[in-house]
Amino acid sequence: MKGTNLGELEELVLLVVGVLYDDAYGISIQNELMKRCDRNATLSTIHVALHRLQEKGYLDSRMDGATNERAGRRKLLFRVTKSGQKALAKAYAMRNDLWRSIPKTAFNI
Repeated sequence: MKGTNLGELEELVLLVVGVLYDDAYGISIQNELMKRCDRNATLSTIHVALHRLQEKGYLDSRMDGATNERAGRRKLLFRVTKSGQKALAKAYAMRNDLWRSIPKTAFNI
């Protein structure tokens, strides 16, 4: 397993899974990334990120029931684990610390 730090896309995908809570699957994640982040990621890119996040222990997945709308196909739904919540909290704290550490004169704020 690679390191436990989150890459940018991994962090966004993990956040979106949290936002979607019980309806996080490939297409819904893709749509939410576009809507909220103006980020156009292919489904295969999203699936790679989801797989990496599962390998790191940051996501769990389960199969949902088949529906007529999906021609009998089932959805693979994702949910953030406790470890994923901790990873997001760590990334949030690190970014906020960095933002707070920028001298006001650096950006003429």
